[in-house]
Amino acid sequence: MTNIAKSGTRKRRWRYRLAVVLLTYLALAYFLAPLLWIHHEREAGLASLPMVTRTSDDIPADPLNVGLVGSGEDVVRAMNAAGWFAADAVTLRSSIEIVGSVVLDRPYRNAPVSPLYYLGKKEQYAFEKPAGNSADRRNHVRFWKALEKGDDGRPVWLGAATFDRGVGLSHDTGQVTHHIDANIDAERDLLMTDLHEARVVSNFFQISGIGPTMFGRNGGGDPYYTDGERHIAVLVPGAANGPADPPTIPPPALIALKDAIWHGIAPKADSRP
Repeated sequence: MTNIAKSGTRKRRWRYRLAVVLLTYLALAYFLAPLLWIHHEREAGLASLPMVTRTSDDIPADPLNVGLVGSGEDVVRAMNAAGWFAADAVTLRSSIEIVGSVVLDRPYRNAPVSPLYYLGKKEQYAFEKPAGNSADRRNHVRFWKALEKGDDGRPVWLGAATFDRGVGLSHDTGQVTHHIDANIDAERDLLMTDLHEARVVSNFFQISGIGPTMFGRNGGGDPYYTDGERHIAVLVPGAANGPADPPTIPPPALIALKDAIWHGIAPKADSRP
């Protein structure tokens, strides 16, 4: 075989290899990778909605990581039964009270939370669960009505649950604010556990959120990490008790695999007790 023929053969081989690499990349980047975190097989109406809340200055804030299915009355009843208290509105009086709670280390279980926005609206509900003597450290969640009617005909509420680890200055604006713990999945799981134990849930399932995120930043500049899933609790309507052990509908196999890999590499420590 002549040198020209050998050169032509090598070029064809390189073109073939390049084509294989390119096709593999396209398959991974545009088909397989999205399947690992985009799944809306339940509550399909959420598929086109944003995954992250925003501050009043339109800065990306806390990601959505929880959800409830039920009427507004069901949401309030369920959260109260789970031991979470409705946050007071932000007023001059409540602002003075939360400062006094933090400075004097005294309880304020209904301390206000700063407003966040989703779909252009401020949260409709905000709840908290004290984690110490004062409002300095607390579990809290905000909820927005994302769908008027979900797959079962009832409203769907999406929420952002985080743990306030202390008061300080915003890294972005310099304003006084609470700083959140980075492990937002732990807060999501705590809320779902509290609802489970309160027997107000008929079943649980999960849908995709922002996707696996190791180095996220919220509106105050605080870091967070998450497997990117939103856990949804379907509430028992009315005042009836739910099952003692409500079923959890398993995620698709690829999502379960992604979650297993993520929890094997994600940080383990957080700052809560």
